[in-house]
Amino acid sequence: MIHLDTSVLVDALTGPRRSLPRIREAIERGERIGLSALALYEWLRGPRVEPELADQEALFPRQESVPFGVLEAALAADLYREVSRPRGREIDLAVAACAILHGASLWTLNPRDFRDIPDLRLFEPPTGP
Repeated sequence: MIHLDTSVLVDALTGPRRSLPRIREAIERGERIGLSALALYEWLRGPRVEPELADQEALFPRQESVPFGVLEAALAADLYREVSRPRGREIDLAVAACAILHGASLWTLNPRDFRDIPDLRLFEPPTGP
């Protein structure tokens, strides 16, 4: 299972859509890809246009997003206390907690934001053909 960070969702569904081919390749390889309700929140609060929202719903329906509940909240709080410089990273830590608890790797375009988070596996898509 792979959870998408908002950075990948934005890169895949807006502008030149650079990450979309890699998402399609991963799906064709049989990878299960989803996103947390927190990543969905970050995505939806941005300046989105209807075609982008329609594509997001087609690929990652909002009702299938992984919820952020009490277990995720507790782990995110633990991570907040554990990592260095947690301020300003609250959403990233919560997204990471969700991936960890659901046994997912996190696919992000900002790996430096997540490298110090214990037990988090980062997904690295294959490059090139």
